[in-house]
Amino acid sequence: MSVLKPLLIDQLPDTWDLPIGPRFRRKQLSDWVFKKRANSFEAMTNLPEQWRKCLCEKYRIKSIELLRKQGSKDTTRKYLWKLAEGDYVESVLIPASPALYGDKADRFTLCVSSQVGCAYGCKFCASGLEGWKRNLSAGEIVSQIMETEKESAERISNLVFMGMGEPMANFENLMLAIDMINSDWGLNIGARKITISTSGLVPKIRALADQERQIRLAISLHGASDNVRDSIMPINRKYPISKLLEACSYFCSKKKQMITFEYILIKGINDHFDQAALLAKKLKGIRSKINLIPYNKVAGLPWERPEKSHSQEFAHILARGGIKATLRLEKGHDIDAACGQLRLKEIS
Repeated sequence: MSVLKPLLIDQLPDTWDLPIGPRFRRKQLSDWVFKKRANSFEAMTNLPEQWRKCLCEKYRIKSIELLRKQGSKDTTRKYLWKLAEGDYVESVLIPASPALYGDKADRFTLCVSSQVGCAYGCKFCASGLEGWKRNLSAGEIVSQIMETEKESAERISNLVFMGMGEPMANFENLMLAIDMINSDWGLNIGARKITISTSGLVPKIRALADQERQIRLAISLHGASDNVRDSIMPINRKYPISKLLEACSYFCSKKKQMITFEYILIKGINDHFDQAALLAKKLKGIRSKINLIPYNKVAGLPWERPEKSHSQEFAHILARGGIKATLRLEKGHDIDAACGQLRLKEIS
């Protein structure tokens, strides 16, 4: 089918341009797309022939194609998708820890991409090495979930928008996708099972706080002082830490969940113990927890991770300052699927 035809799941059901008919037909169509995961309109046998013909003329269902699947020794799986326009993105399926011990995982988290590439230029991250190309549509976002479930034969229970791109820079399409993901007529994944990560787009953090859904928020912080954060995250020059934490306090005032602060520990850059003490001081009063992530090596970048004992002491300083901190185990490092390793790919 022509790639010029719009993707059906780029629109909410009440905006589908369909022949006049009973509203229950839209419910039938939603069930075929989101519940039964039909691959063609011809398969939708309880829809009138006129509707199926109209759908074939106006829409396509599938927007992504699996090109490669890689499995990690820790059971993480990475998927490379080719989009209808010829671009590529990656997403990562992370089983819960029981799978590490030979048992079937009881939940699966999918790390979802929101853009092709990234424009924000964080110095330690692979996703922006080749720059930014475009936003993903709502349908391309949702398709990563649906196609991963199909390929893995697993039900995804949790979503983290921590893949390629800055999710908040694609806010409109992201919110449209979440409508489909969260609604009972769609994928029916609870809002509290969805986490959106941002490098610090302050206006969008406030906009997310004003959303009714109790979506979780993660902040890619990676520095406790402006001079440190400026050196590795250009966005800090526009939205410095003081403005960022004001927005986080506003989010906490509107939501029940705590914020997660992600902090990648880079040897000699942001892992000094005075940064830990300052971080504990600045996060006082903000309902939060910190995930400490030893840097994951990216080809072409000079950074290194600190020694394990150094990372542990950084975590202890935070704990002594009254801040809940977890030194996170890496997942998928051996297949370049860990935090900061997803990147824009060109495949001939």
